[in-house]
Amino acid sequence: MSALSNTKLEVPPSQPPLTAAATLSSPWHRGLPYVLLSLLLLIPCFWHAHIEAGDLGSHVYNAWLAQLIHQGKAPGLYLVWQWDNVFFDLLLYNLGKFLGFTAAEKIAVSFCVLVFFWGLFSLMKAASGRAPWFFTPCIAMLTYGYIFHMGFLNYYLSLGLGALGVSLVWSPRKKGLIAAALLMPFMLFAHPMGLLWFIGIAGYRFLWLRFSGWWKLLLPAGALLVFYAARVYVARHGFELEWREKPFWTLNGADELHVFGERYVWFAITIGLFFLLASAIAFFQQSSRLKFWTDRRLLLELYFISFLGSALLPENLHLDPTGGWVGALATRLTLSTAMLGLCWLASLPQRSWHLGLTAVCAIVFFVFLYQDTAFLARMEASARRITQTLPFGTRTVATIFAPSDYRTIYLHIPDRACIGHCFLISNYEPATRQFRVRVQQGSPVASASVDDTEDMQSGTYDVQDEDLPLKQIYQCDAKDLTQICIRDLSSDEKNGRLGYHPVDNPFFSQNP
Repeated sequence: MSALSNTKLEVPPSQPPLTAAATLSSPWHRGLPYVLLSLLLLIPCFWHAHIEAGDLGSHVYNAWLAQLIHQGKAPGLYLVWQWDNVFFDLLLYNLGKFLGFTAAEKIAVSFCVLVFFWGLFSLMKAASGRAPWFFTPCIAMLTYGYIFHMGFLNYYLSLGLGALGVSLVWSPRKKGLIAAALLMPFMLFAHPMGLLWFIGIAGYRFLWLRFSGWWKLLLPAGALLVFYAARVYVARHGFELEWREKPFWTLNGADELHVFGERYVWFAITIGLFFLLASAIAFFQQSSRLKFWTDRRLLLELYFISFLGSALLPENLHLDPTGGWVGALATRLTLSTAMLGLCWLASLPQRSWHLGLTAVCAIVFFVFLYQDTAFLARMEASARRITQTLPFGTRTVATIFAPSDYRTIYLHIPDRACIGHCFLISNYEPATRQFRVRVQQGSPVASASVDDTEDMQSGTYDVQDEDLPLKQIYQCDAKDLTQICIRDLSSDEKNGRLGYHPVDNPFFSQNP
């Protein structure tokens, strides 16, 4: 026989068939829920031609001004390099150079939404030891809450990165610490408050793990002392301050769901009651009531420190008399309070009714959001119709007000509509010296006075001879606020003399 006949052929062992469990545990199937949920989460970013989110319109407009500065077409404006409050603006600017501002806006905002949602999801998972799938409707509502729709996107992004950073160091390990350290410059790049929040929460957690017994009481006492000292400092050093008029207990985090009109108050009430009900049921179902509190003591401390911090700090703070205000400080902090409240919820045993109740609430919430943002989209479309025929460089000011029951007053509706056509002299960003686009005195493109921009937006600005020619963009029908008109202004008149204005405007006493 040939040598070949004596050769033993080796047959590879047969592989066991893939079971359903093995298939579902593959990396693709494990990642599928994250992909599907992310796509669902981004729907509000694409359901209108533009994302209607407060200051976002101003950010897009100033990204266009930055382009004009590079092209030498924005006299009196210049750019500065800064290390904070600029991440979103640079992302928007660089995407806009290659894709146009419509696509850039969608991509940049979608990025911020995903960072915030999954950053908070990761923090809740780290704090509770389990993935908070049953509370994802709550996370989605907070993701599109008041801070998002105010357009505070640098701050919003910084808190998302901060939440991700805290999740990495919650259980201190070398890899997590290194990853969080790498994230810290990006937190600052977005907004300094996000970095301070990360340092505060991570530092508190670190010390809490190392202290024992009564020594742990030093941590909440010290944190509250810091907030109180900050309150005393700003009150005694001659800064202009404005305090919130609403009762302090409304700063519990649920207020972040009061986005537009008064009907959103019901979401804040519903989620607040859900928070209490879910906590009470979990408390009475646990055999050891003491263990229920000791297991969650850290989360409870962090929540109440954030809550009391919002109550102790001013709402608006004017540090530089010639610059802009640090606005909505206490209101911004309620976002972190809400995030910590969701961490508490995630620590509770998850039940199917948690998902069912919050899902119903979220569906109604997003239906309302669609209706209100559609209203704003119609308003912006009207502004676009009147600006598209203007020759490049037309100087304008705008008085666009929200409906009387909205939480905000002024709307940045004409900002994007002016891109490519008109200069919005009343745009507030350059004069505040808090953003990368700055203005010199006498610029024909933007006002260099914070006081003047505030008067222009409120309709109380006295038009000067040197301002002319100047046009006014305003709401010309008090019964239909989506109708936007434009007119020429004359010297010595108030720029808001005609059109709709809120009844509580200090200059005007009633609607026309």
